[in-house]
Amino acid sequence: MVHKHHIEGYEKFVEFFKNFDANGHKVHIYFGGSKSTTDGLSWCDDCQRAWPVISEEIEKLEASEPESHFVHVEVGDRVTWKDPKCPFRTDPSTKLMVLPTIIRWQQPQRLEGDQCEKKELVQMLFEDDDS
Repeated sequence: MVHKHHIEGYEKFVEFFKNFDANGHKVHIYFGGSKSTTDGLSWCDDCQRAWPVISEEIEKLEASEPESHFVHVEVGDRVTWKDPKCPFRTDPSTKLMVLPTIIRWQQPQRLEGDQCEKKELVQMLFEDDDS
């Protein structure tokens, strides 16, 4: 079963992981541009293209992964993201350079930008064992 979590903004991200215990299960984090309240779409075009691929692979993961976590983090609006001092860019635990980005929490596995649109890469990231 994939436990899904949704977080908006850096402060909530930090607070979530301060109290989070994955109980040894895989944790994947998707970072994308925040969604508009009017149309429900991210301001980030690349995120809009990647999300359907990621969603499809999460559904497949539901059937194959006994226990894992998927955390969807909205990093903020375009102005917030473009600021070189954006905390998602400067935090050593995230080190974001581009959106979208998917990482395996506290592991080296990472997909960035248009890699997140490639079904095979997303599937490999989700299914790859840590060992």
